[in-house]
Formats: sequence, structure tokens, C-alpha cells
Amino acid sequence: MQDLQMELKQLRNKLDTAITELKKRGQHKAQAEHDYRVALAKEMTIQRTDGMPVTILSDICRGKEDIAKLKMERDIAESLYESCLQAIYSCKINIELVQKQIDAERKGI
Repeated sequence: MQDLQMELKQLRNKLDTAITELKKRGQHKAQAEHDYRVALAKEMTIQRTDGMPVTILSDICRGKEDIAKLKMERDIAESLYESCLQAIYSCKINIELVQKQIDAERKGI
């Protein structure tokens, strides 16, 4: 029973840490999205002013190295956010399982 109590405490600490990390990753994700969209809009404005046809404007601008790098950073930030979210879900499930084991031991099952 003591082992389960310790495991439960560790899982709760892990969950708290993951939630704090999710907040950081969410902020980073939002900043990366902002940076990408602003850079893309600026580039599209420049290219359109220079006479680039609208039909290819989006593809050309997204293919520029600096814009593509910002999009990659945005995608990485989103992936890290999602992986942290999945870790939280997993941790919650593990907490429920340990809690059920503790309850079963208390009932003598």
C-alpha cells in the first residue's frame, strides 16, 4: 500500500510538472504561429506590390527559406505542445489506475 501511495504522489507531481510545461509550450506555440503569420503576410504584401500574380503568390511566399523555417518552427512547437498534452492524458490514466489499486487494497479485493 505504501508503494502505491508513493507512486500516486510521484504521478501527481509528474502531472503538475506536465501542466506547467504545457503552459510554456502553449505560449511558445502561439508565438511561433504569430511570427509565421506576420512574416508570411509581409512577404505576400511585398511580392504582390512587386507584381507577382495572385495565383502563385501563396506558394512562392511559403517556399521562401525564411518563411519555410518559421513554418517549420511553428509545426515543431505544435508537435511539442501536443506531445505534452498526450503525456498529461497518459499521466491521468495512470493516476486513475493506481487509485483503483489503492481502493481495491483498502476493500481487500
